[in-house]
Amino acid sequence: MAVLNYTYLKLKMSGPYGVITIGASFQRTYKCEVECCGHAAAIVTSGELATLREEVTEEAPDAKKSIGSFESVEGSKEVLVDPRSAKGKMIRVGTMLSSK
Repeated sequence: MAVLNYTYLKLKMSGPYGVITIGASFQRTYKCEVECCGHAAAIVTSGELATLREEVTEEAPDAKKSIGSFESVEGSKEVLVDPRSAKGKMIRVGTMLSSK
């Protein structure tokens, strides 16, 4: 059993020959707090990393493999890039865009 007193930075606990009192300085206390926060952050990060590793697939995606074809979204229309051109290149433009 121990009693902490944060105001005076003292730890008191019973020992074999009476009460043991341990004191600390503000600098040492701050250093310990910073180390503790670093350890806590490392533990949280390692847990998140393990979760991400479980969610990510093991094999890399194949760039050459075709998943499907592109399909236009509703609310788009085809417009000629250059109406004077004989090639007739088309682009898709959204019809729900504002005039700005």
